[in-house]
Amino acid sequence: MSDEVKQGDTVSVHYTGRLDSGEEFDSSRLAGQPLQFEVGAGDVIPGFDEGVRGMKVGEQKTVHIKADDAYGPRREGLQMQLGREQMQLEEEPQVGMQLLMQLQNGERIPVTITEVTHEHVTIDANHPLAGQDLTFDIELVEKQ
Repeated sequence: MSDEVKQGDTVSVHYTGRLDSGEEFDSSRLAGQPLQFEVGAGDVIPGFDEGVRGMKVGEQKTVHIKADDAYGPRREGLQMQLGREQMQLEEEPQVGMQLLMQLQNGERIPVTITEVTHEHVTIDANHPLAGQDLTFDIELVEKQ
C-alpha cells in the first residue's frame, strides 16, 4: 500500500494561505484543527486538491495556485446594482458587508456590498478571492 496521497484518500492538513502581496488570508492553525477532506471529492479548490496528491504524512510543501485553479476569474456579470428599496435590509448597508441573497430558484448565494449611494447598493457575487493567484503552505498531518 502506497503511503503517498492519492484520489479517494481522506487527509488532514494544516495550511496557511497567502496572496501574491504576502497577505495571509486563511490558516487552519488559527482554529488549531487541521482541515480534513477527501482527495478528488471537490471539497476544496482544484489546485489545493492537486497540491496534496503525492504527499506523505509529515511532509510540508508550498503550492502556488493560479486563479483558474482556485476561485476562478472575476466575472463582471456577477456584479449588480440594486435600488435600496429592493434590498430590504434591517441595518444600514456598508461597503464590505456580506449577505446571503436568495435566487429565484430558492438557492442562497453569498454576496458582498461593494458600493453604497443614497439610491443604490452594488453587490458582487464573485468569491472574494476570485481572480487572484494563491500560495498555500501545506503540511500533511494524517492520511486515512
